Amino acid sequence: MELLKEVANISGQSGLYRILKPTRTGVIVESLDGKKARSVVGANARVSVLKDISVYMANHQDNAIPLGDIFLAIREKHGEKVDINVKNSTDADLFDFLDSVAPDFDREKVFASDVKKMINWYNILSTNMPDVFSAPTEVEAEKPAEA
Repeated sequence: MELLKEVANISGQSGLYRILKPTRTGVIVESLDGKKARSVVGANARVSVLKDISVYMANHQDNAIPLGDIFLAIREKHGEKVDINVKNSTDADLFDFLDSVAPDFDREKVFASDVKKMINWYNILSTNMPDVFSAPTEVEAEKPAEA
């Protein structure tokens, strides 16, 4: 799930974006849809890198699980696509889905809108960046962690 450090959500814009490189005034991003449109996102925009996002857990020692681990659990349980229509789903349906892949999530801190985003992001990544879900190669696994 190391590739998640290259993927971001930009507040106020739908979809996900691959971070290409920084500029003096922000970063250059490429949309993860069929268009692959590139644009510059200013430094004042809220850019959330998926690698840094976690889901609150009620009975977890760190009280949060990385989004990448949630995505792997979704992949294991639901395959390449989650067949839930997030626009027409009830909050109970969304929470049941998350409970099936991440039992003991904190129901007071995780909102239905968060679950909708997770499902949408998972489907986008599965369609446009399936290599995110592949296991690291032996060479990558043997590399020492960078400081």
